[in-house]
Amino acid sequence: MRSAGHPPLPRRLERRPLYSAEVETLNEPSVDVPSSSAFAVLGIEAPILRAIADLGYEAPTPIQERTIPPLLAGRDLIGQAQTGTGKTAAFAIPMLQAIDPSRAVVQALVLTPTRELAIQVAEAIHAYSKHLGRIGVLPVYGGQPIGLQLKRLERGCRSWSARRAA
Repeated sequence: MRSAGHPPLPRRLERRPLYSAEVETLNEPSVDVPSSSAFAVLGIEAPILRAIADLGYEAPTPIQERTIPPLLAGRDLIGQAQTGTGKTAAFAIPMLQAIDPSRAVVQALVLTPTRELAIQVAEAIHAYSKHLGRIGVLPVYGGQPIGLQLKRLERGCRSWSARRAA
């Protein structure tokens, strides 16, 4: 059930089975355990665990703890959290774990409201995929020559980060 102040979901989404994990209160402290065990408990595979350890992540944030397991299980999810709480890792880590690096086709698409966020998300996905082999990530947005972006896509890209058209 959505909380007060949020608009109702569109009718077509209400009929569809939807796992909803709304995270509104994020002042709860994270568990202070080494990253290898704290993130591993969530079901994250070793190459991604190494990448997040390389980034200095010590423990999952509340949004990550509550969203990564259901996303890894293939569930749909709606998560809400304040800026800077780890939402990108919360959706990108399960997304990367589902990608098959041997298939040179687009397997994931992330839509963002701004060019800057598209670039930021692409950089984060690239960092999390550091030990996964060849995972191409391409931010696509206006203001750049489309021909260059299309050539990059043709070379093989598994994940897009794109700014949605207004």
